[in-house]
Amino acid sequence: MALPVNLDQLLTGHVVESERLEFKQSWNPEKVIHSICAFANDLNNWGGGYLIIGIAEDEGRPVLPPAGLQPEQADTIQKKLLELCNQLVPNYFPVVEPEEYQGKLVLVIWAPGGDNRPYRAPVSLGKDHQGQKDYYVRHFSSTVRAKDIDRQQLLDLTAKVPFDDRINRNAELSDLNLRLITEHLREINSKLADEAATMPFDELCRQMRIASGPPEYFKPLNIGLLMFNEHPERFFPGATIEVIIYAGETGRSFTEKHFTGPLPRQLREALAFLRSQVLKQEVRKLPDQAEAQRFVNYPFSALEEALANAVYHRSYELPNAIEVSVRLTRIEILSFPGALPPVTSEQLRSGARIVARDYRNRRVGDFLKELHLTEARATGLPEIRTAMHANGSPPPSFEMDADRLSFLTTLPIHPAYNPSSAAEATREAKLKRLLQDPPAEQ
Repeated sequence: MALPVNLDQLLTGHVVESERLEFKQSWNPEKVIHSICAFANDLNNWGGGYLIIGIAEDEGRPVLPPAGLQPEQADTIQKKLLELCNQLVPNYFPVVEPEEYQGKLVLVIWAPGGDNRPYRAPVSLGKDHQGQKDYYVRHFSSTVRAKDIDRQQLLDLTAKVPFDDRINRNAELSDLNLRLITEHLREINSKLADEAATMPFDELCRQMRIASGPPEYFKPLNIGLLMFNEHPERFFPGATIEVIIYAGETGRSFTEKHFTGPLPRQLREALAFLRSQVLKQEVRKLPDQAEAQRFVNYPFSALEEALANAVYHRSYELPNAIEVSVRLTRIEILSFPGALPPVTSEQLRSGARIVARDYRNRRVGDFLKELHLTEARATGLPEIRTAMHANGSPPPSFEMDADRLSFLTTLPIHPAYNPSSAAEATREAKLKRLLQDPPAEQ
């Protein structure tokens, strides 16, 4: 079974954060089953994780080139894994795939967040704790035995499968588009792309975890419809982006454009529209300097991260679209609802480091990261601040109402940018084009 991610990107940490990766140079069954249990419990809704056997670890990073495994070792480990996973309560079976990397054989174990959590694993495979089982969780990049507070949180999560990972009972498997799926797999360089054309469609969807259920009631998951349906707004009315460009502060005169379709497409198209219609560069020659001063009204990287952040963290259960309002002196991005606890309005205002690791859409985040449409978790707001500062722009603001009903990101315009002069320059450019290429006579 091919993995739905590219192994090279996986190992370099460009797609999956280090907290979700664990490397083992050799086979240690007790530690492996504990980590599989922890990833399946997915305490922070990260989306599970990956264990790679045959690669040593040094301070959380893979030691390359890999030590690798012998083919007979990989075969023995896979057989032993089946026996070990039968000891998990309830039973849980990860995806196991032998892969060749830099000329060596490694074993990749993909353990996504389980549907029947919480899971317990044997405390020991020796005789000392025979029969005793306990919960295991991930704390940063380590697998640990769950404490009382972790156990309570796991029990609270039992009925809380993230919305994007739930079965959609109003959809059919035919609502998932094979062309969109194949394009995605090719874009991320997944080996699964080569098998997609000949593999049974239901098996492809099962391997990608975009559909689930028994054979007689096999249904798409919400993430499948958000990513691989041409019109996800039919199932999620708010799954759209609205861009409104105001001609003045009164709001009486404006142009409006709606972006629909699979989440990556609408995000890319909305960003392309904003880049062409809103973002402008200004060049100023200074009397005492050889080089001209160059800046943009809004740095694209800040706008890109802010809009991707809204797509990632909004709720698709609500009917509200993401609203991007372009005003004379600022861009406002409004999404619904606000951030999950324990993030506070004070943290957002002060710029304090946010350490919350509970995510509303774990699967949306994974897909956007695979496509390089968003940064690693907990880095979005710092990235926006850094981009604004590098451009010489005022700092952005992040606001949340007291009831956490909405989240507002505001990007102020560069203080030296003159909208009226830019508008005049645009009019002059249009006039020059008309003079050079006058309209044909009727």
